[in-house]
Amino acid sequence: MRLLVTGAAGFIGSNFVHYWLAHHRGDHVVALDALTYAGNLANLAVVRERITFAHHDIDDLPAVQKLLREHQIDVIVNFAAESHNSLAVLRPRVFFQTNVLGTQNLLEAARNVGIARFHHVSTCEVYGDLALDDASAFTEESPYRPRTPYNASKAAADHVVRAYHETFGLPITITNCANNYGPYQFPEKVIPLFATRALTGQTLPVYSSSANRREWLHVDDHCSAIERVLLAGTIGQTYHVGSGVEVSVAELATRILGQLGLPLSRIETVPDRPGHDRRYLLDSSKLRSELGWRPAIDFDAGLAGTISWYAEHRDWWRPLLERAPVDEKAWATSVDAAHA
Repeated sequence: MRLLVTGAAGFIGSNFVHYWLAHHRGDHVVALDALTYAGNLANLAVVRERITFAHHDIDDLPAVQKLLREHQIDVIVNFAAESHNSLAVLRPRVFFQTNVLGTQNLLEAARNVGIARFHHVSTCEVYGDLALDDASAFTEESPYRPRTPYNASKAAADHVVRAYHETFGLPITITNCANNYGPYQFPEKVIPLFATRALTGQTLPVYSSSANRREWLHVDDHCSAIERVLLAGTIGQTYHVGSGVEVSVAELATRILGQLGLPLSRIETVPDRPGHDRRYLLDSSKLRSELGWRPAIDFDAGLAGTISWYAEHRDWWRPLLERAPVDEKAWATSVDAAHA
């Protein structure tokens, strides 16, 4: 198989490149990334000699089409996205430009060249949120009710992907995943944010709605799920990728401090982000029953391994701290400034 992986220098994209090369050694991978603030070539260092790296924006139609033709690409796996909810509150236009128009541009390139599969990676957040005491979970048939600019941009991208299938017959699949964690995650996201701040002697900023929960999925399990969909999934279908494991923000902070032997006094309550969703939970029974996928990594073991990875790879994340565009402790000030 010959794959173009977009967003390949980001967190999930780079882990997918590692995973695919480890399990499909004869395949050819072209890794495309615009190298925005969260893109990091160091994420691909260990596989750099086994891939072709292309520094392009997904919104560059001639460049994308040229790559598809030159490398005779069979499959596009689209991870490319602006994904930080907090930044989307401050700079929403960037999210719609990349996540919606960029995805449409990729689809157009795929249609023009004649790609065998376009796989789009989406999120649980397109469905809105669930109440903390709600026993239900989102299914593939749940209505889209995004509540933030990031969520709305991903929801719009999903619709565009489906429209290209229905209108033009483009062979697509979509996966909506739970919150991912693991190595190489940019330190703006909650688990690496807590880990890196704890390791540098700082407080852990926990939103005032500290009971809000997320479903947590190790990135390697996410990669194996996409593999199953690419190899055995039905064209035109959407599959949910979830672990069923929910953990609150407050509990994450407590576990991370406990693993590092630090006191709970390091937790600092900060104002909520506008539009902060309460809870997400995906029903992943379709993927499990139809394609035989199961998550393999226990959350306790996966979290412990992730925190250890950050403790052992300070040289990887220290240079990234200055790139983070949002101060999670300064919401009132940041939002007021954005509207000034």
